[in-house]
Amino acid sequence: MSEMVQALAPNALAAKIEKGSLPFKTLSELEPLSGILGQERAVEAIQFGVAMHRPGYNIFVMGGAGTGRSSYVTSYLKSEAKRKQTPSEWVYVNNFKDTRSPKAIEFQPGQAKVFEQDIRTLIDGLMGTFPAAFEHPNYQQQKGAIDRAFNDQYEAAINLVERHASKIGVAMFRDASSVSFAPMRDGKALEEADFATLTDDERDAFQAGVSELEGMLNDELLSLPTWKRISYEQLRELNLNTVKESLDPLMAPLFEKYADQEIMVQFLNEMREDLDKVIIDQFVDDKASDNRDESSRRTMYEEMYLPNVAVTHTSDGGQPVIYEPHPTYRNLFGQVEYSSDQGMLVTSYRLIRSGSLHAANGGYLILDAEKLLTDHYLWEALKRALKSKTLKIEHPYADMGLMSTTTLSPEDLPLQVKVVLIGSREIYYLLQDADPDFQEMFRVLVDFDDSLKRDKETELAFARLLKDRVAKEGYADVTDEGVARLIEYSSRLAEHQKEMAAKIGDVFELLGEADFNRDLAKDDVTTDVHVQRALAAKKHRTGRVAEKIIEEIVDGTILLESDGKAIGNINGLTVMQIGDSSFGAPARISTTVYPGGKGIVDIERESNLGQSIHSKGVLILSGYLGHRYAQEFPLDISASIAMEQSYGYVDGDSASTAELCCLLSALINVPLRQDLAITGSLNQYGQVQAIGGVNEKIEGFFNVCHARGLTGSQGVIIPKSNVINLMLSDEVIEAVKAGQFHIYAVEKADEALHLLTGLEPGELDSNGKYPEGTISARILKRLEEISKLGEEEESAEKEKSTEEGKKADNDKEDASAKKG
Repeated sequence: MSEMVQALAPNALAAKIEKGSLPFKTLSELEPLSGILGQERAVEAIQFGVAMHRPGYNIFVMGGAGTGRSSYVTSYLKSEAKRKQTPSEWVYVNNFKDTRSPKAIEFQPGQAKVFEQDIRTLIDGLMGTFPAAFEHPNYQQQKGAIDRAFNDQYEAAINLVERHASKIGVAMFRDASSVSFAPMRDGKALEEADFATLTDDERDAFQAGVSELEGMLNDELLSLPTWKRISYEQLRELNLNTVKESLDPLMAPLFEKYADQEIMVQFLNEMREDLDKVIIDQFVDDKASDNRDESSRRTMYEEMYLPNVAVTHTSDGGQPVIYEPHPTYRNLFGQVEYSSDQGMLVTSYRLIRSGSLHAANGGYLILDAEKLLTDHYLWEALKRALKSKTLKIEHPYADMGLMSTTTLSPEDLPLQVKVVLIGSREIYYLLQDADPDFQEMFRVLVDFDDSLKRDKETELAFARLLKDRVAKEGYADVTDEGVARLIEYSSRLAEHQKEMAAKIGDVFELLGEADFNRDLAKDDVTTDVHVQRALAAKKHRTGRVAEKIIEEIVDGTILLESDGKAIGNINGLTVMQIGDSSFGAPARISTTVYPGGKGIVDIERESNLGQSIHSKGVLILSGYLGHRYAQEFPLDISASIAMEQSYGYVDGDSASTAELCCLLSALINVPLRQDLAITGSLNQYGQVQAIGGVNEKIEGFFNVCHARGLTGSQGVIIPKSNVINLMLSDEVIEAVKAGQFHIYAVEKADEALHLLTGLEPGELDSNGKYPEGTISARILKRLEEISKLGEEEESAEKEKSTEEGKKADNDKEDASAKKG
């Protein structure tokens, strides 16, 4: 006769920290721990990834959110990057020969802004020098001499014609742009009315004189274009010399300063040539007065000559570490912007905007993988840039014909950057499967574990990490008992007595809420009481659905018994997740059994509510029954299993042990205790396997029993392999201590049956038989009865079929006799 499984002792229900066992009284006694807790594997990987400079050794940081992966990687990269050489700076400048293709110039760290200031100084000089140089008396005197020489030649020719006109009695009139003639009488030009009184001879003589004068005027002014060209050349030479004399002192310091940089000398020469044209165009033409507004002139100089600084670094800043929180094409690669000018879109090199890749060039770029992958084109563009080691600014959708506006093509920059992607395991494995380039380009995997080993050393390191958080956030000091409660909460998150959750963000969140409760209570330090209040408040905020389910069970809306016995009914345990909160909800499982050959029918699966793992559990149940009880005769039963009042999807195989017990109860008409709930996954040999969410499941049934009133016999059956996962609430532990609630851990389905029925499951004796009265003996007897019933039905069917066959043969013989 086997002994019934004993309930677990209270000290097995959670890994509590004994009072006074931590080596400090408050966190103020500890040195803060900056960095990361545990994660040695991840730390080694990030060190390797940073040290390896070969192509393709970009880094993928894998792990759950809240594990400290982002903050640690960022802080580590910054600490390493400080010791490295600062990369070059880059500026975009005007390409005076092709304004659609701005040039890029490289500078040593800290020099780009210096160059920008040098050009600003030059612009200040231009503003002060021009138009003053063209207003100087010396320039005006030379310009006047050139103008006079031309005018003198022109006047001499006109005067000669005018004198001859006077001799032949024709008056000559001239204005700025034309010459005209009129007849004279008595030394006076005639009016139009008087001209009509002239005789025909007088008119003919006047016309002849005019023709002669026009021919003479043409002859005299034949050289006018030559005079004009000579005057223009002289004026142009004067202007160039004036600009040269004024610009040379302004440009000389720049040529001298950047003499050893070939590309800078080339740029300054091209800028100098452009300045000659621009300044002359501005101030020499008659329309020069339109350009005298100082503000517009300064703006024009800046738009044409001031460099567009794309990347700057402090000279001793080391390599850049850039985190891009919103990785779009524009934010990563930069863009060319546009401005509106009288309804037209215009652009220039000054409207080039750099992106995160510009800022991170020569260092590290940190990106969230999930955000990056929302745009397939962006992911492909980033891979192209890393492969080609080239940073190109272009419109992302130009190749698709979605960009019709004329734009710029800035010169490409050499790209040397190590990209660090941060993402979940799912994204990492998805990229591995879907993108063949991924493995070649991101060869370093930094894997952050979801849990940490819990020992004295880790607990102390955890406390030091809390101290660092307290200091950064300005929280009050925390006592050792408060820290102990936070450590236990971390183990609860990890669902393991010998581990702690690596998701430290949740613990920090609870610490902040505990400090808030301390502040409300006007206490000086945070204790375990404040942590407990924060936990209770958190549970209350997210517990509406859980409380509603318990209310419906208590008032009978949801049918679930927590006392007495019943055949074919058992209390299973489920976990429900809503948002970031999860809670246990007991559920009634019912089974009906009847003779037939359908086998076990999973109603959840048949109604498309049962998911694949749940269906697997039911199939394993069939395998166990067949293996154990159908060795001598077939398993001729039909059974239906259902999760009662379940209207959503059901998944997981944690109910398979409960379903077995319920099925056998219905098969042999043995009642099961309703004051016990059970969870556990079953294998084909009847062993009970571990399941998830064990703490929530136990507490879910406890809350129902507590709401109805604890009887002292109630409890939960769990797999023995789940005992290490127990981190139950103080309320449950206190009830167990008081003998009001019990938790049993079983290894085999027989042990669970023993607890639920009070009957011996039975073991095979030397003759291969189960003792009379045991559960197994009853099961075999019942299966044999059903099998024989099936055989009798089959035999009756055969006899009926035989008699029908004989009758058919007789009918055929009679028909043949009649025919004969």
